[in-house]
Amino acid sequence: MIKSSRTAKAMKPEPDVGCRKCPRLVKFRRQNEKLYPDYFNGAVSSFGDADARILVLGLAPGLQGANKTGRPFTGDFSGVLLFKCLATMGWTVGENGNHADDGLALKDVMITNAVRCVPPENKPTGPEVNNCRPYLMARMHALPRLKVIFALGKVAHDSAVRTFGFKLADYKFAHAAVHQLPNGLTLVDTYHCSRYNVNTGRLTEEMFMDALKTAARALQP
Repeated sequence: MIKSSRTAKAMKPEPDVGCRKCPRLVKFRRQNEKLYPDYFNGAVSSFGDADARILVLGLAPGLQGANKTGRPFTGDFSGVLLFKCLATMGWTVGENGNHADDGLALKDVMITNAVRCVPPENKPTGPEVNNCRPYLMARMHALPRLKVIFALGKVAHDSAVRTFGFKLADYKFAHAAVHQLPNGLTLVDTYHCSRYNVNTGRLTEEMFMDALKTAARALQP
C-alpha cells in the first residue's frame, strides 16, 4: 500500500465518460461518434479486482479496442494476448470473449491506461498524458494492497515514474526491467503487447510471460 496524499484522496480514480480535459482527444472522439455511433467513444475506466496487488498500466484505448467496447484491452489484438497470458498466470475468472459483457473477471489484477481516451494514431501527446496523470495517481492510491505496477511500454513506464515525482534518469525503461521504487512499490517493464511488436518479433508470447512471472515474483514477501 502506498501512502495517500491529499491530492490523491480528493481525485476520482476514474474520469467522467465525457471528459473534456484534452481538446484534441475530445475532437477525435466526436469524429468517431459520427463514424462509429455504436462504439463506446468515451474515457475508459479501469477494469479488474478492486483489491488487486498488480496494476497493469497500458498506453491508451485502441480505436477498435477499448474505444469500441468500453473495457481496457478488449476488442483488439493486444487484449487477446494480454488476457491469454493473465489466464495462464491464473489471474482471470471466466474467458475473454473480446467484449465488455463476456463475464470475464480478474483476480489480484487491475488494468488501466496512462491516457483514458483514444488518441489519433494511438499517439497521445505529453500534455495529454499529464492531464490524465491525476487519475492514475488516484487509481493507484485507491488500491489498498497495490505492490506491483506492470508497465506496458515506455509511455506507461514514464507516466508511472512521473506520477510519484521520481526522475526518469534513475529508472530506465527496458523489457523485463525491475525497479524498486522508494515508495515501496515495484515497477516491472515490458514491451507493449501490440500487434506490431508481436508481428515484428520485438515481443514474443514467451517474453511477455517471463515479464509477468517477474511481476508475480515481486509479490512475494
